[in-house]
Amino acid sequence: MDKYVGLDKDKHGITQLGRVVLDARLFGFIPDTEDCGGWDIGRMQTLMDRVDKQWDQYGNLPSRLPPELAERHTRIYAKAIAGAKERGWNAELGDDE
Repeated sequence: MDKYVGLDKDKHGITQLGRVVLDARLFGFIPDTEDCGGWDIGRMQTLMDRVDKQWDQYGNLPSRLPPELAERHTRIYAKAIAGAKERGWNAELGDDE
């Protein structure tokens, strides 16, 4: 993969890169309208490093986020999951996955 297809076009649903996009939105590193479509892997890695560093402050747990970020996290992920399901994503793993 040379470039990320973008969260809004990712047929695989909420992937690791998709979570990076969602968390980057959560922490205000990118606007809520940015899905990182067309970003190369190096740029995605840089964003992932920023996101990881921010999550470290909260022990990587949404339950440790301050109330305003916790509410935003819930809202961002609910919207993303609904969109992924509309595109055919099923969060349940099959026996062969």
